[in-house]
Amino acid sequence: MGSVLDTRLGPADWERLTSTDLAGAACVVFDILRATSTAVTALAHGARALLPVGTLEEAVALHRQHPEWLLAGERGGLRPGPESTGGVAFHLGNSPREFTQERVQDRTIVFTTTNGSRALHACRHAPAVLAGALLNLTATVEAVRALRPDRVLLICAGTGPDPALEDVLAAGAFIELWSRANLESHLTDAASVAWRAWRGAGADLSGALQHSANARRLLALPELHDDVAWCLQHDRFRLTAWLDPDTDALIARPAPAGPHPPAPR
Repeated sequence: MGSVLDTRLGPADWERLTSTDLAGAACVVFDILRATSTAVTALAHGARALLPVGTLEEAVALHRQHPEWLLAGERGGLRPGPESTGGVAFHLGNSPREFTQERVQDRTIVFTTTNGSRALHACRHAPAVLAGALLNLTATVEAVRALRPDRVLLICAGTGPDPALEDVLAAGAFIELWSRANLESHLTDAASVAWRAWRGAGADLSGALQHSANARRLLALPELHDDVAWCLQHDRFRLTAWLDPDTDALIARPAPAGPHPPAPR
């Protein structure tokens, strides 16, 4: 039968994963605007690891234990201010464009966001957990394919308590690439929703995101406007971002060798 492809379309679905049996599953978390796109960018620019945590308190406590680690993240889309962190300044926000090689090379980063870091945390007991983005989509598909998992769970992090259009479309793009490899698989109804959404909107992704609340919010902020275009780049990076089971930190691995299909359009 091959792998079963399933999708968790928003927080109401993935929050239950902490009590779900994930044996034999590979989980790919998508928070396109912007947590997983930022994590992939940071690793591509030489960060040693990103440690996703759910709360500001956890992030600050880890930084106090390891003051050489960078603090990064967002609340309400913006870098947390000292008033919400007990006076501790965050070094970086959640804009992928901040995570340049000069700032993150060989650094460990404590990373907390509203949804993305929590979604990664929710599925950390699965045998394989990856942070996925359009920026490294083909490499991520290839890496999951090489695992030959019983199940592939595509986790759409969402925005606040709601699903996010861009995450659902990214899950659909993953399924599109998977299908091009002619792999035997079965799609759940939720996976079919994501795939059909991609096939209807993927040819004009920027236009489709005019209907995304998260994209509209970012585009309205001059300092974050360019993040949207950055995050929509296909296959800028040939690496994968894995949650290390020993440290619960995201680390980079090279993309699998060999030919790969073109990015979905």
